[in-house]
Amino acid sequence: MDSTLRPTRTRYGVIVFAVLLGIIHYIDRVCISKSQGLIQKDLSLDETQMGYVFAAFSLAYALFEIPGGWLGDKWGPRRVLLRIVMFWSVFTAATGYAWNLASMIVCRFLFGAGEAGGFPNIAKMFSLWLPHGEHGVAQGITWMAARWGGAFTPLLVVWILGFVSWRNTFVIFAMLGVAWAVAFYLWFRDNPKDHKGVNAAELALLADAQKNMDGGHASIPWKRLFTNKSVLLLWLYYFCITYVWYFYITWMPKYMEQELKMDMKAPLSSVLNGLPLFLGGIGCILGGFVARRMAAKSGRLSRARRQIGVVGMLGAGGMIVLATTLNNPVYIMLAMGLSGFCNDLSMPGAWGACMDVGGKLAGSVSGSMNMIGNIGGAVGIVAIPWLMNLTNRNWDQVMYVSASFYLIAALCWAFIDSDERLEA
Repeated sequence: MDSTLRPTRTRYGVIVFAVLLGIIHYIDRVCISKSQGLIQKDLSLDETQMGYVFAAFSLAYALFEIPGGWLGDKWGPRRVLLRIVMFWSVFTAATGYAWNLASMIVCRFLFGAGEAGGFPNIAKMFSLWLPHGEHGVAQGITWMAARWGGAFTPLLVVWILGFVSWRNTFVIFAMLGVAWAVAFYLWFRDNPKDHKGVNAAELALLADAQKNMDGGHASIPWKRLFTNKSVLLLWLYYFCITYVWYFYITWMPKYMEQELKMDMKAPLSSVLNGLPLFLGGIGCILGGFVARRMAAKSGRLSRARRQIGVVGMLGAGGMIVLATTLNNPVYIMLAMGLSGFCNDLSMPGAWGACMDVGGKLAGSVSGSMNMIGNIGGAVGIVAIPWLMNLTNRNWDQVMYVSASFYLIAALCWAFIDSDERLEA
């Protein structure tokens, strides 16, 4: 190879596709919370029934995480992402055609089953196409885009609802996924060697990533998953933060309306509603870059991730407790937004840890973490209305429970070591 040959930068194309998919992923997921009132009115659903609708998505999302990630390890992300994005886009559109509770639950369950494989296959794609040192930053950029997609969805939905019904809104969003799937399949290759835009110099940069290609069709090592300390701690950490996070993308509008007495049709309310996701996006990108900078000084990426994780979780819980002491709705939502920021400082480290610990089985490890996390999300979605009834609609008590979950997550990060390897 000519030593003077400059590496191409084709590998960054995978980050572009990941960013776009992250945005579509969260737009399709979050739009139902902003349409919630219209859906409940049209289908005659009460809050408990709407909780079942939200939980149907979370349950399916959890159940199909490991299968989705494993298929990426077995078949490669190109084939898998084409199929699952097309699949979930069909049921995004189908949501707009639901006529009662049962049909809505079925549509959201199948939609969740499709979306489940999205982020694990992005992690698998990064493990094949990016050098080890770029994993955390790439995950940070992707999650920032995903969060911002969710943050701006309330405003986008309000704008679209000015022209079409809530039913047609889901159809419009479904078209975004179809367009992405076709473009991705035409451009992407599972092995960078097969892409005509990758030269020999860039391929040399991906020498370590190529190891994740070899033997990538192995079966899931269940015994190692359940006996690896860091994997188990990542599972518990993700269960805790997703329990809280699903509040932001499901019950937050109800909280703002009932507890903070805010008009959810007002533009300011839509902006504040998206604040935890918007600031969370900043936390994602900042967490990835700060960990990389800290690792450059200390030589220990795992230690940097651990420190950021502990600080982020304590900050997230502290901001929720602070919110319960405030009286001004805007200040309360600012505190909630900062909780989202602190929450997401740890996200690049968590997904980067899955890629490093998993190696050629990054899809399976990422899928398992996201599976456990979304079980936590499903629990949270159902638990919040239950806690509201138990505490006589005391939102502060609900918030204290959420803060305690962040404390548990901080304890998990104190012992997570991403230098462990599933295949030693």
